Amino acid sequence: MYKFLIIFIMIMNISHAQVEWQLIAGNLQFPEGPAWNGNDLYVSSCYGGFISKINDDNVSVFLDSTQQPFKLKQTNGLTFNKHGELFACDYGIGAILKITTEGESEIYASGYNGIKFNRPNDLAFDNKGNLYFTDPKSYGKDKPDGRVFRIDNDTRNVILIADSLCFPNGIAFSADCKNLFVCESAQNRILKFDVDEKGNVNNKSVFVDLPGGDPDGIAFDVEENLYAAHFGSGTIFIISPDGTIKEEIKAPGKKPSNIEFGGTDMKTLFITEDETNSVYKTSVKTAGLKLLSSPIR
Repeated sequence: MYKFLIIFIMIMNISHAQVEWQLIAGNLQFPEGPAWNGNDLYVSSCYGGFISKINDDNVSVFLDSTQQPFKLKQTNGLTFNKHGELFACDYGIGAILKITTEGESEIYASGYNGIKFNRPNDLAFDNKGNLYFTDPKSYGKDKPDGRVFRIDNDTRNVILIADSLCFPNGIAFSADCKNLFVCESAQNRILKFDVDEKGNVNNKSVFVDLPGGDPDGIAFDVEENLYAAHFGSGTIFIISPDGTIKEEIKAPGKKPSNIEFGGTDMKTLFITEDETNSVYKTSVKTAGLKLLSSPIR
């Protein structure tokens, strides 16, 4: 009875925020991986084979599968480095792509130990320019075949830093780069790792459990709250630094897949939503954390 009361009190203390979502792009065929470069938002269309560029209400195709010598196929997670170059997880070809501002691409990393990656999903830079990304394979609580890799900024060597995960998905660093957060979607939870000076991870722990759907894309605000798109429940969770849920935001569909902060003051929250195949935005009170390797830092 005591345990039930504690859980009930915790649920009652969660704030359910009401926000107004503005539709900014539609018909995107499973949109994912929103990435903000200071002026524009870039979004993958997982099933469409193209990356869109969104500026206010203007939506254009930045890159598609017919334009590339390496045949961009099915991209998911996107992020920028400090030079304004776009990096993409292409799970269709099992590789990480590097794309210039003019839309010219190259394969940045093609695999591990001579074998292509499984399904590169999402990615994040650390403060030294090393690129970390999740590489799930099968989906299921009993299928721990997902991995997390690091690509060395200087050598492009690919290092396996974590394995035996059940569909690792969204990924993000804390502001001080001392912790790495990874969504383990098939286990309905977000993991927290310590990061050492060499960029290796250890001391894996469960940061928060989010049952009833899959934690997908994640991003921090400047107060170190973690925002998580919860695919299946139609919710954006705001999680405090101690791992407790402090707020829930209702999404405009049941399948929010990823999130990104942007705008001139970083107080615009963008989400990709896959039930409606659209991208939306809303204003938030707390600014988003600028990414560690970003053209707007």
